[in-house]
Amino acid sequence: MRILILILTVIFGWITTNDVQQSEPVYDLVIYGATSAGVAAAIQAKRMNQQVILLSNTDRVGGLTTGGLGQTDIGNKAAIGGISREFYKRINTYYQEDQNWKWQKKSAYKDGGQTQTEAGEEAMWTFEPSAALQIYEGWMKEEGVQVVKGELLDRKSGVEMEGNRIVSITMLNGHQYVGRHFMDATYEGDLMAAAGVSYTVGRESNSEYNETMNGVHTQLRAKTRTGHHAANAINHNFVDGVDPYKVKGDPSSGLLPFINPDGPGEEGQGDHHVQAYCYRMCLTDHPDNRIPFEKPDNYNELDYELLLRNYEAGEDGFPWINSAMPNRKTDTNNRTGFSTDFIGQNYDYPEASYAERQVIADRHRDYQKGLMWTLANHSRIPEKIRSEVARWGTCKDEFAREDGWQEQLYVREARRMKGVLVMTQAHCEGLEVVEDVIGLAAYGMDSHNTQRYVNEQGYVKNEGNVEAHVASPYAISYRAILPEREECVNLLVPVCLSASHIAFGSIRMEPVFMVLGQSAATAAALAQEAGQVLHDLPYDALRAKLLQDKQRLVWQGD
Repeated sequence: MRILILILTVIFGWITTNDVQQSEPVYDLVIYGATSAGVAAAIQAKRMNQQVILLSNTDRVGGLTTGGLGQTDIGNKAAIGGISREFYKRINTYYQEDQNWKWQKKSAYKDGGQTQTEAGEEAMWTFEPSAALQIYEGWMKEEGVQVVKGELLDRKSGVEMEGNRIVSITMLNGHQYVGRHFMDATYEGDLMAAAGVSYTVGRESNSEYNETMNGVHTQLRAKTRTGHHAANAINHNFVDGVDPYKVKGDPSSGLLPFINPDGPGEEGQGDHHVQAYCYRMCLTDHPDNRIPFEKPDNYNELDYELLLRNYEAGEDGFPWINSAMPNRKTDTNNRTGFSTDFIGQNYDYPEASYAERQVIADRHRDYQKGLMWTLANHSRIPEKIRSEVARWGTCKDEFAREDGWQEQLYVREARRMKGVLVMTQAHCEGLEVVEDVIGLAAYGMDSHNTQRYVNEQGYVKNEGNVEAHVASPYAISYRAILPEREECVNLLVPVCLSASHIAFGSIRMEPVFMVLGQSAATAAALAQEAGQVLHDLPYDALRAKLLQDKQRLVWQGD
């Protein structure tokens, strides 16, 4: 009987548990998290003839790429290759079809310079969330990827380990998945954490990795170490003179909501703060597709008093970046001192339970709903702002919710693994260069604000914003997606990878996550084929396959 079972195991890829009557299929690669990285990884695994399953912890695959982030952030897009670039080519193909222009003629669409980055380029870099979703779902069906939606990992006891290997993972619904390799492609790093892999949350001090852009920074730094300007103390901040107290000039009345009463902390020191989250809104001004902004039932005007005072103190900027997407839609992002970022209200999210995360996500949505209603309707908002905001609204045809809002919160940063190699500011600046390259990053060192505080002059300010250019696209190390060997030898982490807060702020772009997902899946397949653990995979073999599959590993441009 045991011989028969062994034969079946080899032929059909099944293993038995202690109860031979209960058997589960053994996957070559189990991917938890159907973000852009997870989707790219699953497609690559299928192309390498792997038995792969993609477990989505949400009901909608694609993460932020299908959740509103249609303005592709990357920096120099020539750094992107492989499946990631193929996705943007498919976006271009999609919009060549007249049938996909329902609310606008193709000839009328003008973006902000993102659609093409070089003459004759076949990729398109701006798109609707629904377009990305249609492409992802059709692509995975085309490749034969098995996807299971709504699977939530049992984070307490759902990871079965044998030594430093993951054997299986079990969901809250009892579903168990057995695999040879596993990948954590979530924004939160739940599988990584449940497997006992070391990680961190928040900002390191500058001294930890010999950085200059990490930790608390209330003062303007003129330049990075490579001479590039960093305007982190100016952008997205309040104008001078905004009073922080409920009764102006009266500290005894208490601080207005969302201000840290303990102050910003010591300059350059680390803390548990993560950069602010928001919903990356997809708006429209088409009257037949627009849902007007509504005041939420739990609206509290005091939550927006700082917004109103900021305009009264002299702010004249528009409180969003409204980037044009096809079909008279937008990708709308944070701008100025009080905007879509719910600053300081996400510290607990990375480690929170599923229920607690939902509360935080709902609170973010309610805050943003109230913000948009205030901007469109409140008499203390300048008329030029009110009239412009009021002509926009959420889309009827994008997301499942009746109010037109998405479910996917923009989790800009959560857990970050402490792996074999930690990517730092020095890698971003080109002062340190890795040789085991699995992809290139090109975005500047970027962090949204993490807190509000009262400065020495008695006014409210934001803290945590960083916008520092990098000299050119730079290499990401294979070791940065691997846990320490003694912790786990069959897990890859392409999203919550091993990076300092400020380096992660540069790497954390959706096209790069796709690149890293593809490279991670490639490593898993090659390691299995060679009978090696991930840490022993010869880099030359990995590099050869990545180049064969059109990944871009060496920057040769300006």
